[in-house]
Amino acid sequence: MTTGADLLGLSPVIPVVVVDDASHAVPLARALLRGGIGVIELTLRTPAALEAIERVAAEVPDIVIGAGTVTAPEHAEQAAKAGARFLVTPGTTDRVLDAAEATGLPFLPGAATVSEVMRLAERGLTALKFFPAEAAGGVDYLKSIGGPIPHVRFCPTGGITPQSAPDYLKLPNVGCVGGSWLAPKDALAAGDWDRVEALAAAASSLSA
Repeated sequence: MTTGADLLGLSPVIPVVVVDDASHAVPLARALLRGGIGVIELTLRTPAALEAIERVAAEVPDIVIGAGTVTAPEHAEQAAKAGARFLVTPGTTDRVLDAAEATGLPFLPGAATVSEVMRLAERGLTALKFFPAEAAGGVDYLKSIGGPIPHVRFCPTGGITPQSAPDYLKLPNVGCVGGSWLAPKDALAAGDWDRVEALAAAASSLSA
């Protein structure tokens, strides 16, 4: 896996996970693997995130661990040092893009407008995160972008559900979707890894 485009082919759904307790990360990753999902995006939204990435990288090498919510240049370096194998940004600035590229890791930069998509494509980045997907126009918006900019493909994230995911995955310019529903907060808090496994199994059966 060397490019953002490779990320889009790892799974029809990339779990987007907020971890409040780093001890949950390893059993969560193992449950996702048992359900057939081989990738996880741990978001840098909590103090536990970097430790969670370190634990998964060290103890569950079979899953591709990434860092999401990369919103500052230092986040990219910190995530890479923790063992992240890819990065995801919700939006893009030149400093964040430069820092992400400097890590040498594949990454999905975030975009929500046609101008942002075109600007990223000018830099050779044609595998993007579309965020916030539902709020920014959803399936219809991506369908419209596909006409004038057919060479760019997306991982839409934000507000997507098991019910709406198949509509996104039918689009030719969508490689996968990001989904927070695979790791519900109450399931993590209760250690209900069987539930996570079942949700992962259902998600892995979706087709892109």
